[in-house]
Amino acid sequence: MKTRMSRAIGSGEAGSGTSRRRAIDIQLFADERPFPATPRKRQEARKRGQVFRSGDATSAAVVVGTLVCLRWLLPEAGQAWQSLFRALWGQQLPEMTWDNLPLVWEPAMRVLLSSSLPVMLAALAIGIVMEVGQVGFLFTTAPLTPDLGRLDPFKGLARMFSRRSLVELAKASLKVGIVGYVCYLTIFPYVPRLTSLAVSPLGESLRVASEVCSRLLQRAALGFLLLGGADWFYQRWEYDLSLRMSRQEMKEEFRQMEGSPELRARIRRRQREISRLRMMSAVPEADVVVRNPTTYAVALKYDARQMDAPVVVAKGKGYLAQRIIELARKHWVTVVENRSLARSLFTSVEVGQAIPPELYQAVAEVLAFVYRLTGRPVEEA
Repeated sequence: MKTRMSRAIGSGEAGSGTSRRRAIDIQLFADERPFPATPRKRQEARKRGQVFRSGDATSAAVVVGTLVCLRWLLPEAGQAWQSLFRALWGQQLPEMTWDNLPLVWEPAMRVLLSSSLPVMLAALAIGIVMEVGQVGFLFTTAPLTPDLGRLDPFKGLARMFSRRSLVELAKASLKVGIVGYVCYLTIFPYVPRLTSLAVSPLGESLRVASEVCSRLLQRAALGFLLLGGADWFYQRWEYDLSLRMSRQEMKEEFRQMEGSPELRARIRRRQREISRLRMMSAVPEADVVVRNPTTYAVALKYDARQMDAPVVVAKGKGYLAQRIIELARKHWVTVVENRSLARSLFTSVEVGQAIPPELYQAVAEVLAFVYRLTGRPVEEA
């Protein structure tokens, strides 16, 4: 490119994007809060401790996990209790006196802990996993902050008869109904056998009681599991519904994220001023300013040892064009009038860019004229 310029001497791109504000205003709904919560509002709600969780789902998982653990540990625990009872009844332990009471309680507590502690730890672990799985790791003191609004009796009555309270009442009633129905389905077939347990051997009585309890717990756990799953979906829906946003809330959040229109306009104005000052400071170093009589002015600089083609260092229209011309004359920079070239340079080349190849010939003629006028050798250029 440099060679071509030496021989001679011898398009704007603009784009416009659709703002988020316009996107928000596209669609309106009849509901007063038609828009889903934004990630920013969800994050703020999480910081306040307002998170999505289902207590019934956690309880159902704990019940099912506990039953699985009991089924796994029950044979070993039964043998331990059986050995303890045999020792007590067979008088293999010391006599039950106040002095020997610790000797009697020690094996009993050992059997109790060995049979119950794994079940309690399993229930605790399942509860923690379910809560962390629903909420994640979150530590906040916002729910503990005193709120005098909770003392308002009218708000208390509103909460008492709110949709959430009615749903909780319906769930409690459903739980009672499930437990009652499961007990009826499970125990009713065993009624003839249960009535005869009083005259049955102890082993037979324990076997029947264990069978009834096992089926009862299994069916109850299945019912609670179904209820917990339904509650999980309901809590998810209610949580999303509680965070929905109105059109005004969306506008306020957008204003907070992007800043007010006045502030954005002030920032853009300041940026334009800084860019203009930087551009005007480059005019005294230019080789020539190409202008038309009143509208456009474009300052060009070319150094054959450092540049492949002349570069536009400043350009302006109207008042700014007049300022460029005045500053060029003040610093003895040659001003050349060429209407078509000034318009082409202004519209097709941005500040800091080299001129396109289709303008090489016209610019080369202008530079050659300037070099002859100032007595500057072409080779030095």
